[in-house]
Amino acid sequence: MTAPHETAYPRLAPDPSARELELHYTPSAEDRAFVDALGKQPQMRLAAMLHLKTLPRRGQFGVLSDIPERIVRHIADAMGYRRRFSVQARSAYDASRTKDRHIAEIRRYLNVRPLGDPGRRWLRTVAETAAQTKHMLPDIINVMVEELYHHRYELPAFRLLDEMAGAARETIHGHYFERIGGLLTDAACRQIDDLLAVAPGQTHSGWQALKREPKRPTNKEVRFYLQHVDRLQQLAAMTPALDVPIPKLKHFRTMARALDASELAQLKPAKRYALAAIFIRSQYGRTLDNAADLFIRLMRQLENTAQKNLMTYQVDHIKRTDSLVAQLKDILEAYQAEGTDRQRIDAIGDVVGPDPTRTLADCDEHMAYAGKNYLPFLIKPYANRRALLLNCIQVMDIQTASQDLAMQRLIKALEITRHQRRDVVDMASLGLDADRDLGWMSANWRRHVFLKTSGVKRAGWMQRRYFEMAVLFQIKDELKSGDLFVPGGERYDDYREELVNDETLQDELPGYGEVSGIPTDPVTFISTLRDQLRARCEEVNERFPDNVDADIVDGRLILRKLQRTELSKGVALVDKLITERLPETSIVDVLVDATRWADLTQHFKPLSGTEPRIRDIQHRVVTTLFCYGCNLGPTQTARSVRGLSRRQMAWLNLKYVTDDTLERATVDTINLYNKFELPGYWGSGKSAAADGTKWSMYEQNLMSEYHIRYGGYGGIGYYHVSDKYIALFSRFIPCGAYEAIYILDGLVENRSDIQPDTVHGDTQAQNLPVFGLAHLLGIDLMPRIRNIKDLSLSKPDSQASYPHIQTLFGEGSIDWNLIATHLHDMLRVVVSIKVGKISASTILRRLGNYSRKNKLYFAFRELGRVIRSLFLLHYIDDGDVRKIIHAATNKTEEFHNFLKWVFFGGEGIIAENVLHEQQKIVGYNHLVANLLILHNVEQMSRVLSELRDEEIEISPEVLAGLSPYRTSHINRFGDYTVDTSRTVTPIDFARRILTEASDVVPTMHQSEALK
Repeated sequence: MTAPHETAYPRLAPDPSARELELHYTPSAEDRAFVDALGKQPQMRLAAMLHLKTLPRRGQFGVLSDIPERIVRHIADAMGYRRRFSVQARSAYDASRTKDRHIAEIRRYLNVRPLGDPGRRWLRTVAETAAQTKHMLPDIINVMVEELYHHRYELPAFRLLDEMAGAARETIHGHYFERIGGLLTDAACRQIDDLLAVAPGQTHSGWQALKREPKRPTNKEVRFYLQHVDRLQQLAAMTPALDVPIPKLKHFRTMARALDASELAQLKPAKRYALAAIFIRSQYGRTLDNAADLFIRLMRQLENTAQKNLMTYQVDHIKRTDSLVAQLKDILEAYQAEGTDRQRIDAIGDVVGPDPTRTLADCDEHMAYAGKNYLPFLIKPYANRRALLLNCIQVMDIQTASQDLAMQRLIKALEITRHQRRDVVDMASLGLDADRDLGWMSANWRRHVFLKTSGVKRAGWMQRRYFEMAVLFQIKDELKSGDLFVPGGERYDDYREELVNDETLQDELPGYGEVSGIPTDPVTFISTLRDQLRARCEEVNERFPDNVDADIVDGRLILRKLQRTELSKGVALVDKLITERLPETSIVDVLVDATRWADLTQHFKPLSGTEPRIRDIQHRVVTTLFCYGCNLGPTQTARSVRGLSRRQMAWLNLKYVTDDTLERATVDTINLYNKFELPGYWGSGKSAAADGTKWSMYEQNLMSEYHIRYGGYGGIGYYHVSDKYIALFSRFIPCGAYEAIYILDGLVENRSDIQPDTVHGDTQAQNLPVFGLAHLLGIDLMPRIRNIKDLSLSKPDSQASYPHIQTLFGEGSIDWNLIATHLHDMLRVVVSIKVGKISASTILRRLGNYSRKNKLYFAFRELGRVIRSLFLLHYIDDGDVRKIIHAATNKTEEFHNFLKWVFFGGEGIIAENVLHEQQKIVGYNHLVANLLILHNVEQMSRVLSELRDEEIEISPEVLAGLSPYRTSHINRFGDYTVDTSRTVTPIDFARRILTEASDVVPTMHQSEALK
């Protein structure tokens, strides 16, 4: 049964604060007049007032004995009754008819009504409507409670809501299963049944094979995986299109993935076939995305191999280059020698020798491989990958997202040339026209595709292999930019279909403009931005001569380094005392305390939505968090924690935990942390810093890539760390991904009480489309800037002149017409992100530097030029801004070090090769790190209170200089005992570190600068 505290079902606070009592339980003059009219006896009036004032807070008329004594006393005092209202008197009132009369009058006064039979039928409809998109019972109950309040109903008993929610979910699920199963043919059902059986000579079922993910993209692996895609395509063709809401579809997919073949076979036929069909179509979409990733990875490997071979060639042939340079020197000397023209020609001939053809060939070869021209070195590795690359194109069935159909014709041309072995092909035979279809081709590619020395004298003939490679590289770029898409995929599908329609856009725009403060009218929008940029340019130009930290030398901007702030003696002393007084503890005990404080076990429930079948759920949850969050793994954890087997360790993770589970637990941890006084001295919570750190991995998965900066194979854990030191958001991305495209997700998708509106990042974050999108989302993007001397700003008007900073501006001005023309389309993207139709990273991934046909990309880039110029001018003009950014990015580095300390098992290597499990491990680690930070803050608050009582000087400035990333008192190693029965000291939020008189939170700048 769901517990009331897991939902929004109202409960009276057992110990409400003085402010809550004054705000919610103080009778008004109208309330007193109403109660006075009900009777003359003081106790009867008080009883009626207790019902009147507590009904809005608990939703129903209960017994008076359930009302906390502090609320009773407050209402009695407010009414002027000093006589004690005994428990016996309350019980007598609850059993009297007077209570029934009072309740009837209060209902009329507050305009509420009991539920009754008609109301119950309506409430069942509400529950079934909610169950169409929600699957967790607390979520369905919350919708029911909200609707009951909205329609002025009294709340029924919680058990009734729980039973209704469970019945509604089963009814809706049954409808979905029956409808999907009814659409399957008999042949499709037999095919699904065959998947659940292990064929003779096989070690696993076809159902398990469906879950296959690509390994390291070798030729053999890609070939086998493309065969897997073909099999899934055939299965998906037998399953119907699914008309199921996306949240519910996602839940069914997670349920199906957690089931093995035997468990699926035991389900009722309708549910079995429906879950199988959902999973097959979902897996097919994921395999299409994986095929696109494999294609892009193969093309990158091809390019990298060619570049390495070019470098090797240039090193090996440096002697030949020296010989040609020496020969040129001799020719020039012979030409400049004294004598007749004939004598000089003879001298040059002696230098060249009797066979100039060899020298000419050497020159031609050097020119072909000069500079960065690696294209000739693509031929050999391409021959080994050609069939795989063309098979990838065939499997993906790529379509164009623009009106330009040139790429469609080029893809059809590849289908023709794949069966040819001639070195040259006629463009006309492929249905192509050079001007119409090959305008994208660079001059370097043209030199090789239309090679003049090929011996072909007719125009329109091409070198086949160079033509194929040029088209394949263009397909790779347009897949990444979204100019091409993969129908049926998830990440590579047409993103335009995920945007809101015109009707939704018009409904949402007024509210968006009101909340964000951004004009939605193009004329007003452009006018406002242009005025802001003009004003900022004039202000910075006027103050620049007095800016002691900035100067322009030889036309380039020079910013002097910030002075390092030394740690004050007061901070050092208090920090040392905290370290000495923090009690030593085990990391397992920390998890026991923190999970109980945050009540995290409520989130760990079976994926099927049934009641938990585990007796000591907290013991299992703590052990699972320790297992995966600290990277011990099931085997090592079973050895270290007695009483649990490896299978039990893995079972809870598989059957109970999803990314959403970890995210909800993390949000609860953050919200509890935010209630402490101490984090308020570290920051306001209005800013966060985003940065990534490398996690080592094995090579046998598609996520793992070689990281040039860090070395070794792995992926990137990308985190958003609040200025209060707690991490708000985490994501696992490939090493080759551009981190800036994920910088906005952490703020848009953040569901915690800490809601930043400013995000800091590293140098990559100064991407122009990111600046543009961030502005429209109401987010201030303030990244750290390196090499600012190489950046150019944009002027609001081409004729504007700013004498002191003129050299900072590049050529040309902002194209305001382009922004105004596409503002409507940009707002469609923003509204789509706001309503959850598409993520910020999805759209930014399609608005990368490879976009050539997407007009939306150019509009966002132009808007980004404006916003980045505004930021850079502020960055140059205000040294405090640079200090804040520097301090914020330092916090992310400290958090990364803390994460690594927590992730101490398995040599810090993520051993999982399954993509969704890799993301879960990063989520586990993020949650465990936050739980340790929560525990540290609680312990630090206790110690600081003791220090204050001992009259040790503690000021807001001292508190601002502390950090919760403490590890010296936590033991990570040893024989672990998970003792969930021991007494856990409750959190005391009423405890104050500083007195009210000195309780002044420093400004953000002071808090950051002290670090």
